Amino acid sequence: MTRLLVVADTHVPLRAKRLPNEVLELLPAVDVVVHAGDWVDEPTLDLFEESSRVLVACWGNNDGSGLRSRLPETARVEVDGIRIAVTHETGPKEGRERRADERFPDVDLLIFGHSHIPWDSVAPSGMRLLNPGSPTDRRAQPHASYLVVDIAAGRIDADLRLIPRRQA
Repeated sequence: MTRLLVVADTHVPLRAKRLPNEVLELLPAVDVVVHAGDWVDEPTLDLFEESSRVLVACWGNNDGSGLRSRLPETARVEVDGIRIAVTHETGPKEGRERRADERFPDVDLLIFGHSHIPWDSVAPSGMRLLNPGSPTDRRAQPHASYLVVDIAAGRIDADLRLIPRRQA
């Protein structure tokens, strides 16, 4: 089994001064850390690179030239036979699965961010789509959030973790 920590839209330091402790504690504890963009500052990327065993990450629409020079628009990795793409934006929720199938025909799991809204669905092709929400900026959501994803024997198990308001 391979365990992933999945986050997006951290927006440090603009919308939060720091990441929640539970996210910081998981960085070195999981096998792979995935960040789906909108870091906002390079020190947060530095922290993830220093603390993670493996980091798979992309840039988001709020990320400037420094982050864009260090990260791809879409990152790809294979984990235990599961082909994963990580991108920031996928467009409106209506038609998302169809668009994902067209844009990522060779992917088993698409991880995305941007909306700050947790998402878990399956495209017609069988591709799983996951958005972890944001661990720092819940917007209209009741809680900030992130995902812990376990991959084993071709199976993807996603656990949405909610962060109490006092910590986010």
